[in-house]
Amino acid sequence: MTIQRRGFLAAIGGGATAALAGCTALSSDDDEEAGPEIEGETLTLTTTTSTYDTGLLDELNAPFQDRYGVTVDAVAQGTGAALETARNGDSDVVMVHARSLEDEFMENGYGVNRRDLMFNDFVLVGSPDDPAGIDGSDEATTAVSAIAESEAAFVSRGDNSGTHTKELAIWDAAGLGPEDFGEWYTEAGQGMGEVLVQADQQGAYTLADRGTYLSMRDELGLEILLEGPIEGGPALLMNPYGIVAVNPAVHDHVNYDLAMAYIGYVTSPEGQAIIESYTSNGEQLFFPEALSENPNFRQYVPEEWDWNESANE
Repeated sequence: MTIQRRGFLAAIGGGATAALAGCTALSSDDDEEAGPEIEGETLTLTTTTSTYDTGLLDELNAPFQDRYGVTVDAVAQGTGAALETARNGDSDVVMVHARSLEDEFMENGYGVNRRDLMFNDFVLVGSPDDPAGIDGSDEATTAVSAIAESEAAFVSRGDNSGTHTKELAIWDAAGLGPEDFGEWYTEAGQGMGEVLVQADQQGAYTLADRGTYLSMRDELGLEILLEGPIEGGPALLMNPYGIVAVNPAVHDHVNYDLAMAYIGYVTSPEGQAIIESYTSNGEQLFFPEALSENPNFRQYVPEEWDWNESANE
């Protein structure tokens, strides 16, 4: 299945000029009234290594910090670790990219007021000599099957991150699992940047989010051998990001007010425009998703949420 770039972006609703749905940033009229109450406070944001390594957070957080006189303490972890930190009450808000793990976090009562934030996609990268011959594959499952069959070196994040979760889902869709992995398969237990460097050193394949790969491309000898849906590749490689506030009813010490102000800011026209305009080496790394003329209200609840059952409870 391929999706043309223009049609794909239109279908996702990534334009930053559409109407705002859900949370809104504090308006300029509110600044004088709200500012003194939060000035000097710190918001702890646990997030993925991809948003941190690409430099996006520096660009995104600076206007928010300047406007309200606060500090955003961004802690870069894999998605699983970021959610675990929040589950323990050591974070105010989480920005991650593994919907199944986000859903579990919300279903267990730890997260509230989730919003779709942005997306990019995953790509399979490897050395130009491509020992498994995956260049030209139409499906991610075909590509990973070829890697396993040829026993070509593959470096996995191996850290319960969003990227690792997606990688395991691809292997599973191909009918493969840990019992099929041999010495050719390495679990690095590292962030995306470190894994790309390791794969480059070993001449190995790895699954990477497009943003981190593009931000490091000039430092690597790796090439994209299977594109994601942004460039016409399989939809299985889609990579959506969400943002969730930690539930103050579970952890009453979290800075819920500041978390909601931050969610409002990053999903506002201003925040979404910053995401849309952020580039590395002339390449757009992330595509805004919070604004749409036809809002997706399922973003607020787990994907498998049974609306009828909830209404009858």
